[in-house]
Amino acid sequence: MTPEAVLTVFQQTLQLLIVMIMIVLLPALAVGLIVAMFQAATQINEMTLSFIPKLLVTIMVLMMAGPWMMQMMLDFTRRMFDNILLLIG
Repeated sequence: MTPEAVLTVFQQTLQLLIVMIMIVLLPALAVGLIVAMFQAATQINEMTLSFIPKLLVTIMVLMMAGPWMMQMMLDFTRRMFDNILLLIG
């Protein structure tokens, strides 16, 4: 296995990981910012107030994007298994 092949596989893995993480984290970040602006406007200093909305949004995103994310992981895994002989040899 050449160093270029290892770096290519590593790069593809990181790209997939970053996409999947961002799909979940960006909506939670947006909700957190909205709740923070609401807290700043109303001067409510409750630290746990943003937890439930972020949790609900994260669960909804996982329910909606979960099958697509799983398909992405399965496609990547299949590609790795299909190319394993090319990568080794």
